[in-house]
Amino acid sequence: MKFKKLIIDFKPDIIHIHNIYHQISPSILDVAKKHKIPVVMHLHDYKLICPNYQLFVNGKVCEDCKPKKYYRCIKKKCFKKSLAKSLLAALEMYIHHSILKIYEKNIKIFIAPSRFMKEKLIDFSWPENKIKTVINPFSPELNSRSDSLISETEEDYFLYFGRLSEEKGLKTLIEAAAINGVKVKLAGIGAEEENLRQVAANLKVEADFLGFKSGEDLKHIILKAKAVVIPSIWHENMPLSLLEALNLGKLVIVSNIGGMPEIIKHGENGLLFKPGDEHDLAARMNDLNVIDITRIKRAAALSVKDLTIKNNSEEVEKIYREILKQI
Repeated sequence: MKFKKLIIDFKPDIIHIHNIYHQISPSILDVAKKHKIPVVMHLHDYKLICPNYQLFVNGKVCEDCKPKKYYRCIKKKCFKKSLAKSLLAALEMYIHHSILKIYEKNIKIFIAPSRFMKEKLIDFSWPENKIKTVINPFSPELNSRSDSLISETEEDYFLYFGRLSEEKGLKTLIEAAAINGVKVKLAGIGAEEENLRQVAANLKVEADFLGFKSGEDLKHIILKAKAVVIPSIWHENMPLSLLEALNLGKLVIVSNIGGMPEIIKHGENGLLFKPGDEHDLAARMNDLNVIDITRIKRAAALSVKDLTIKNNSEEVEKIYREILKQI
């Protein structure tokens, strides 16, 4: 009722939604349709095709539910390793996507932040004509590149910043650091922190766990790093950490997985390695001793120069205008 009243009072031309799955619920889509208001949905995960959002189970990429075989989520207990929660997640998927088709019927356009996500949705039988790709912008708080920041001396450590969780592949990073005998810093918090501390201790790796960092503190940590590493082992979509590091002109080493290879061209504006392969990552770390780092850093910054909030907003508004022409 509150959403209905909001629509009546505000009279929007278009409704743009993000993660409504549980915070608001898809019931608002029926209200929008009754009032003939088109809805655009911005995608941030794989919830449209995967009961646990991630296409990742038990340390590996998983696409077993394709196409719409959600019962496999129950068999693998892929939602928080709980049979009961997996049963509910699978049931929700059947109701929303196979029976009611609430998203398919009520969403005019889906916006995917990478071509990879769009192609994955199509692969799972979502209609291609309803999916547009708009790459994320980098964060404005990490946009400033003042002379004082650029002139900071790099230190001898490799950096990861972001969530400390299993799918981020941070065990691979620590194992690669052990192979090369190098120092790593991890800026972020998450459920895997204690496990990662233990791995680092067992392998005698110098690993600094910095906790959550943002703004100027994070910017300094990024700029002082020898390189930024994103060692994901899941279908990473288009992580902001990648875009932010590139915008600051940092050399990045990332897994060749998900949407990241759309941005990173190996040897041109960064380095790619095989996901989950600590030896390949260690080799890429060693490449820093022989490659033209200055050239790659320059290309890194140029590769994301147009991914600003302004340009992102203009792309989204273009989609709005296309929809309104059809009404």
